[in-house]
Amino acid sequence: MSDNDTTGQIIRLYADVATVQIGEGTVQCAIRGKLFKSAPPAVGDWVQLDESHDPPVITAVLPRKSVLARRAAGTVPRRHVLVANVDQVIVVFAAANPEPHTAMLDRFLVVAEDDDLAVHIVVNKMDLASEEEIRPLFAPYEKAGYPVHYTSKRTGQGLEELRQALEGKESVFVGPSGVGKSSLLNALYPGLDLKVGLVSEAYGKGRHTTVGGLLIKLPNSASVADTAGLRELGLWMIPPDELPHCFPEFRPYLGQCRFSDCAHLSEPGCAITAAVESGDIDERRYDSYTKLRAEATATWPRW
Repeated sequence: MSDNDTTGQIIRLYADVATVQIGEGTVQCAIRGKLFKSAPPAVGDWVQLDESHDPPVITAVLPRKSVLARRAAGTVPRRHVLVANVDQVIVVFAAANPEPHTAMLDRFLVVAEDDDLAVHIVVNKMDLASEEEIRPLFAPYEKAGYPVHYTSKRTGQGLEELRQALEGKESVFVGPSGVGKSSLLNALYPGLDLKVGLVSEAYGKGRHTTVGGLLIKLPNSASVADTAGLRELGLWMIPPDELPHCFPEFRPYLGQCRFSDCAHLSEPGCAITAAVESGDIDERRYDSYTKLRAEATATWPRW
C-alpha cells in the first residue's frame, strides 16, 4: 500500500461509481477499469483506494467474510455478488400486492444457505391479508427452522421483533420488487427516508426504486443493506449433489437412503421421498427441490 492509499467500505454503488465510507465521512470513487471487469466490488465490500486521483480510485477489494451471490442475468455464466460482508439475510415477501410465490422464496433460501448465511423471512403488508390464509402458507418454513416475521408498517405489527433481530448484525434485505423493503426499513427506523415506489397495477409487479444497492449504518450497532428488487434469481455454481443440504428439513434424513448416491427423486428406498409421503417434509418444498435440482443438473456442465 502506498502513501496515497487508504481503506473504506462501499455503502452505495451505481454502475462504476461507488460511495465509500472512511471513518465518519464519505467520498465518491471511481472503480479501476481492470478491477471492474475482473472482480467488480459490491456494496459492503472493504476496499483499497488510491487518493492521488481526483476522484479517488478503488484499486483492490479486501478479503470478504461472506457474500450473497446469484448467477448474473444473460446467457454467459457469471457471478453477481449482491452484497458482501453481511451476517444474515432478511428475505422479504408481501402477504398481498404482489401475491407471494413460495417457489421464488425457496430460491432465495437456497442461495443464502449455499453462501452459509443465516436467514430471517419477513411476510410484509399483513394489513392487506388474512392471518388465517397467510400463516399456513409459511408454516413449513417455520417448521424447517426459519424465523418468520409477520409485519405491517401501517399497524406496526411485528416491527419491534424484527428490529430486535437486526440489532448488532450486518443484514441485507432482499426480495422481489414491490414487497415494501424500503418502506419497511423506513418504518423500522424513522428518519431513513428511503425512496419508495408504487406497485404497478397493470402487472402486479413492483417498479425498481433501489438501484445498485445501499448500505445503511444504524444506531443500534447494526447495519443493513437494501438491494434492488429481483425478478429472477439464478443459482450460481451449486453442484446438484449439494443442493439437498440447502434444505434444512432434508438434513436429518441425508445418509439414510438405500443408495449413497441417491438424488432424492425417484430412487427406491429414498428417505427424503418417504418423509414427503409421511408429511414430515412439505410437498411444496420438495417440488421446489426437484425443479431446482433439474436446473442445477442442466447448468452445472457449463460451469
